[in-house]
Amino acid sequence: MFIGRERELKSLETVYSKDGFGMTIIYGRRRVGKSTLITEFIKDKKYIFYTATKIGAKRNLELFSKQVLDVLDPAYSDATFSSIENILDILTQKIARTDEKIIIVIDELPYWAEKDEALLSILQKYIDTQWINKNIMLILCGSALSFMEKKVLSEKSPVFGRRDAQIKLEAFNYRDSALFVPDYTPEDKAICYGVTGGVAKYLSLFDPSQNLDDNIKRLFFNNDGYLFDETKNLLTQEFADVTLVNNIIEQVASGENTLNNIASKVKEKDSTVLYSLEKLMDVGLIEKKKCITEEKNKKKTQYVLKDHMFKFWYKFIPKAISVIEMGQGEIYYEKVVKPNLHSYMGSVFEEMCRYYTLEQGIQGLFGAFLTETGTWWGVEHIKDKSGKWYQQPTDIDVVGISSIDNKAVIGECKFKNEKTDKSIYETLISKSGLISGKYNIIKYLLFSLSGFTDWYDKIDKTNLVLITVDDMFK
Repeated sequence: MFIGRERELKSLETVYSKDGFGMTIIYGRRRVGKSTLITEFIKDKKYIFYTATKIGAKRNLELFSKQVLDVLDPAYSDATFSSIENILDILTQKIARTDEKIIIVIDELPYWAEKDEALLSILQKYIDTQWINKNIMLILCGSALSFMEKKVLSEKSPVFGRRDAQIKLEAFNYRDSALFVPDYTPEDKAICYGVTGGVAKYLSLFDPSQNLDDNIKRLFFNNDGYLFDETKNLLTQEFADVTLVNNIIEQVASGENTLNNIASKVKEKDSTVLYSLEKLMDVGLIEKKKCITEEKNKKKTQYVLKDHMFKFWYKFIPKAISVIEMGQGEIYYEKVVKPNLHSYMGSVFEEMCRYYTLEQGIQGLFGAFLTETGTWWGVEHIKDKSGKWYQQPTDIDVVGISSIDNKAVIGECKFKNEKTDKSIYETLISKSGLISGKYNIIKYLLFSLSGFTDWYDKIDKTNLVLITVDDMFK
């Protein structure tokens, strides 16, 4: 069953319905559902769908040619061609004889284009001279984010200015992820999102008729589970030196978030580690997080794992490899993982709350039109019982700002079994002065898995918003 992606399908249909030539560029990290989206879009249409692989330019040409002829002239599908122009000439001639629209899809374009530097220039030539008035829709798709952005979308690309639309396909947000497990409780929907990161492939592996625990045990904690080896499989596809990249991810997952600290831990030069970090950002596994309200402060940046599945895997699996390989992974899950799921979900829940805050803030529901959400970290000055001042590190989980009228909301998030008590509210109030003075804080947001103590029934909540996990899924 195809789930979500309504906006993306609408964008594709818009390009398809225009007269003459149209082109859409689709890109996004692996497993996020690009091919599934395209397959859903083309299912009732005439199309040529070719997926390039790492087999060199010549072999990709042979297989692409066969795919074209299988659709347009099956009697000659075994014919071979010395250049891509030969097969594109035949394709153009065949299309010219019909008014029926045809979609040409080249999936995983970078695998072919990296080995044939002329490919994009040749496509540009045909777009400009042969296809501009033809009933053709061209879809170029790829998982290598840096290649797609620098070689296909940038001003230096031969096909720059020819596209009608571009779609950067992201993982599902927590709300759309819940559509894969519609009968789960809000808490279990949140955890499902937390262990899959909203990645379409991983969500599709969850059996909605099985409970959350059984799905996690089957996928992660069995040696034949799809996600047991997924991190290694994905890194092997993307990187030559998997050992170094694995070591870097381990350090980031353990909380090391500066270049110097990571390089020191893996015993490599800063430049070597920086190169790998940039590659990890290119493939969507790591992100460089900036402190909101201080985004120009280069010292206030952190490298963090963007992919929640990787975060979950590196927290729990490495310590359990031997146990899982002995067939005892389910026991490990019950004794070690399940009791720590709420703790693991802390940072995931904060990200969910930031999404919720922006979603609601765009609609003006917090008294301002919020344009951005993020997190803030730094130090606060505390006075001890003797009257002496000292500094301690601190952070604010959710900061939503309106750059239009310089208003802000701040929030605290708790994914715990116990109810949120007054101390959390008081702590949040005390942190409000840490936000840049140019923002007027108009609302305080408290997010809680288990609700709130009776104390909140007795106070003035004019500037306070209490939000449960149940509320977030409504």
